[in-house]
Amino acid sequence: MRSISLILISIILCAGQATYARPTTRPIHNYPFTPVPFTAVHIDGGFWSPRLETNRKVTIPIAYHQSEATGRIYHFWQAAHPSDTIHPKGLRYDDSDVYKIIEGAAYSLQVHKDRQLEHITDSIIDLIAGAQEPDGYIYTFRTMNPKQQTDKSAGPSRWTYVESHGQSHELYNMGHLIEASIAYWHATGKRKLLDVAIKAADCICKAIGPDGLHIVPGHEEIELALCKLYLATGNVKYLNEAQFFIDMRGKTSVRSQYNQSDKPITEQYAAEGHAVRACYLYCGIADVGALTGQQAYINAIDTIWQDIVSHRLYLNGGIGSMRSGEAFGAPYYLPNASAYNETCASIALTFLNQRLFLLHGESKYIDVLERTLYNGLLAGVSLSGDHFFYPNPLAADGTYTRSQWFGTACCPSNICRFIPSLPGYIYAVRGRDVYINLFMDNKADLSVAGRSLSLTQQTRYPWDGDVLLTIGRNRIGTFSLKIRIPGWMQDKPVPSDLYAYADGLHPQYTICVNGKPVLSSLDKGYFAISRKWKSGDQVRIHFDMPVRKVMANTRVAEDAGLAAYERGPIVYCAESVDNVMDFNALLLPRHPLWKIDHLSDKLGGIDQLEADAQLLNYSSEGLVETSAACLTLIPYYAWANRDKSKMAVWLPQSVSRVIPIQE
Repeated sequence: MRSISLILISIILCAGQATYARPTTRPIHNYPFTPVPFTAVHIDGGFWSPRLETNRKVTIPIAYHQSEATGRIYHFWQAAHPSDTIHPKGLRYDDSDVYKIIEGAAYSLQVHKDRQLEHITDSIIDLIAGAQEPDGYIYTFRTMNPKQQTDKSAGPSRWTYVESHGQSHELYNMGHLIEASIAYWHATGKRKLLDVAIKAADCICKAIGPDGLHIVPGHEEIELALCKLYLATGNVKYLNEAQFFIDMRGKTSVRSQYNQSDKPITEQYAAEGHAVRACYLYCGIADVGALTGQQAYINAIDTIWQDIVSHRLYLNGGIGSMRSGEAFGAPYYLPNASAYNETCASIALTFLNQRLFLLHGESKYIDVLERTLYNGLLAGVSLSGDHFFYPNPLAADGTYTRSQWFGTACCPSNICRFIPSLPGYIYAVRGRDVYINLFMDNKADLSVAGRSLSLTQQTRYPWDGDVLLTIGRNRIGTFSLKIRIPGWMQDKPVPSDLYAYADGLHPQYTICVNGKPVLSSLDKGYFAISRKWKSGDQVRIHFDMPVRKVMANTRVAEDAGLAAYERGPIVYCAESVDNVMDFNALLLPRHPLWKIDHLSDKLGGIDQLEADAQLLNYSSEGLVETSAACLTLIPYYAWANRDKSKMAVWLPQSVSRVIPIQE
């Protein structure tokens, strides 16, 4: 996050009242921990490098093509040439997909110059600028035909349907416009889209606020975008507006649990309603809390986060168990085959966990982020980069497949913008402390206490737990390396009792500096090494990485008598492409002996697991018989990349859950 000059303010938070206290100058507050920007980190090999290249070469171009083929880009031309004969096709939030793809293109351009991609993006930005009305309002579904008043996508006047389940999506779309504009400005230095976004934000601030309309977004996103715009411009009115939207929840005429507007934020203690909307809102609350220093906001988010990881988080790091409303379910309601787990929800949860780490500096937030990243999020895009998942179930009957695109295309466009931003999640800095949060091949240039430091990571992670960290240029001398010891290394799959390892294993880790082992107690999940470092110093990290058996809390009814298997940060699944047997008729030993094979030519290169098992069936006499079987597991993120197949993450661990095959 870009830092700015900050000046002291005083804020009064009137919780539970319909009043709003406006800061008048810039706050002195910001996130205590600073992420190292992705532009300073170059991923140059290992697990993630080909995925970034696929996103640049395949996913972003396909997303632009699909946006053109489905009329999303043409909408902006139509808005620049309005007519009462135009009947908009598509969906009210289609503008946001174009903005997110631009944001992804910007991140890609910052690390890999591509004239063709930049030219295409500039051309689309020209269309967007032409679609903006003189006062800054921009929403193609209304502008292309202002007389279209009966459609709830537009309404009789601006903002009419903003609150009603976000039916108009005006503020949601403009939020993504703001994020895209800042990213593109940073990437290219071009201000055209940023100027469009500033005019749009000014239009919002003029129409909605303490002296204007008292409404809140039905689909949250504008809150965190306004905080980014405040940081980019230094104009405090954008922070004020973000705080207004947060403070007014539960105080306007439309109140709904679905979009978290049923009660004030400080009275919300559980994650409820639409999962994506919720996590975007929680990100905005974290931003406003960090930037204003208001502890009440931070306390609210801490409570809700603990509810998520204790009651509503899938093993693959996904959230949102309900297809109805794309929503969080009741506590411990985590069905597998009907799990929704929208890809966008995984991305939003990743955003939230990063913010909570930046607030508190605790490894548990990165633990959840990593689980989501390697499983629920990564599964959302095919290995080829051109097919996508919207929901991400944990069991499938063989009919569920990836799609080339969707009518509601938020997930592929979100993938476009998240993947190239990944390098920005690896490191963080506070004072003379350097945090190693994620493990992947990279070269990084950091600023620590105002001085330069370069680091290099070499690793095959997540396939093994060996990481070599080398100190390069070092202008700071003495500093502390804080290395995250993952929760899965500490017998904690998640930071709650929602899941637990059930194999009696206790993997160990070792850390050596220049070949000599070092010892340190853990502080908030980090192993600290403080010393005067010199160029060429090497830190070798080793994590034992056995296959672990996971059991769910007994209150998760769907997983009773079942077990799942993971290794390091990777959750595994069985797919019928590799297994001829019915998974429901399969029984693994209580402690399977796993064979681990690295297959470089399978599914882009994976570590595959194999173990002996028993297959149960009924004989012609009605007796249960067993036969030997071999079970093959692949990483969950890689399923549905071949033929249609059945899939299961959770497998029978108890005879009570086995359904023998009928002869």
